[in-house]
Amino acid sequence: MKAAVIYHSVTGNTKNMGELIAKGMNSVEGVEAKAFPIENVDTDFANEAKCIVFGSPIYAAHITGQMMNYMLAEAGKLALAGKLVGAYTTAQYVHGGAELGIRELLDHCMVMGALVYSGGGSFGKPVIHLGPVGIDNTLDINQFAENFEVYGKRMARKAVELFGE
Repeated sequence: MKAAVIYHSVTGNTKNMGELIAKGMNSVEGVEAKAFPIENVDTDFANEAKCIVFGSPIYAAHITGQMMNYMLAEAGKLALAGKLVGAYTTAQYVHGGAELGIRELLDHCMVMGALVYSGGGSFGKPVIHLGPVGIDNTLDINQFAENFEVYGKRMARKAVELFGE
């Protein structure tokens, strides 16, 4: 079963966290996951994917304009209806709007008929309610790496449960 992570990255943080999600997905037997920047999405692969996670850095409490444009103009081409989706963000500040950005991404996906999942608190720690967030200001964003990898694993396991291998 294929899974994809599609992200926009400015400084490399969102790219790195997306690759960790794909790594977690690939740790689940029967899952082949790849991460793509919005500028270079393998649309054929993403169309075949049963699970897609979208990611964006946060600027002024919103996803980037580039990611918004991608969601409006390109995400509809990925046949999201009935697929499992999730979202993640990276931000400079704890109070920067990371959760708002996750909701923006998830709202777009739900409008396209996608099934939204995160695992929430059902698996214990790390608790990932809406999606993982990495903060990189005075904190080292790599301290959040485990959350992203665990999130990828949880998403892939749920996709296998729903759609088979």
